[in-house]
Amino acid sequence: MAYSRELADSIRSHIGAHPGLTEKEMFGGIAFLVAGNMAVGVTGEELMVRVGKEAHDEAVALPGARVFDLSSRPMRGWLVVATEGIAAPRDLQAWIDRGVGYAETLPPK
Repeated sequence: MAYSRELADSIRSHIGAHPGLTEKEMFGGIAFLVAGNMAVGVTGEELMVRVGKEAHDEAVALPGARVFDLSSRPMRGWLVVATEGIAAPRDLQAWIDRGVGYAETLPPK
């Protein structure tokens, strides 16, 4: 599956020169990892975000968000945000901040 290179470039721009940031192609898209932990990524035209189990219910209720379900096994704490949920730059930045913020709480891999 191809992924939106434009969205990936926007993520790079929003994250900037974050220490420990790496990129890895996975889930048919691209993931942005902080210290080896996935923070955000792109699958198709949509944003993947790792928010953690504790923030899951609040985050999945936001516009455009749904549970990340790669193989009929929903992953609590992982979301996909459709294009309407990230259309405004401030909304995209907020989702990126959630994902990066959560990844920063995890021990390095």
